[in-house]
Amino acid sequence: MLATLTLLLGLPLVLSIEPPSCVPLVPVTFDNTTIPTLLGPWFYIVGASRYPPHLAEMKAVTYTAFSFSPGSREDELNVTEVMRLNGTCLVRNSSKIQVFHENSTMAHVDENQTVSMARLIQSNKDLLILNHINIDFPSLSLSARTPNVSKEHMEEFKAHLHCLGLTEEDTFHTSTKDACPLPGEKTGEGDTDPQLK
Repeated sequence: MLATLTLLLGLPLVLSIEPPSCVPLVPVTFDNTTIPTLLGPWFYIVGASRYPPHLAEMKAVTYTAFSFSPGSREDELNVTEVMRLNGTCLVRNSSKIQVFHENSTMAHVDENQTVSMARLIQSNKDLLILNHINIDFPSLSLSARTPNVSKEHMEEFKAHLHCLGLTEEDTFHTSTKDACPLPGEKTGEGDTDPQLK
């Protein structure tokens, strides 16, 4: 009887607790000042998706650093990526980002084929939250100017994941312990990493 009474008294407290309110993901509206703020180095921190091809890649990638530089056109960025994929460090510099000002979207293009489309959701100039939109599955990623983000920024990202219906099982984190040397950077042996030449 006492256990039942305790349960009933605690029930209103449980019922009054609401899940965090979901704020819509508001994309950045691109203008002439947007692109310069994206230039330079970024570190991929975490991604979440239920799209099978993205899941396979996110499981295989344990570290990624990338950099945006001006492309040959005003609406294009060159991308250089350094990643650890299946335990091997690789450099990719064949992809580009095409920026569409009219609908504030970005397309990742590799070898003239669109790999993904995304909207930039940026709450802070040092964060790059991308909502991937060309698939029928929710997908969100977080990159930052530094290899680590604050607890507050991670909680904000997790709240976005929750609102999209994504869970911890859908989420894959990278790790600085798997970091690859950047192109031209010296390794411990005093020579450039041969994988990065």
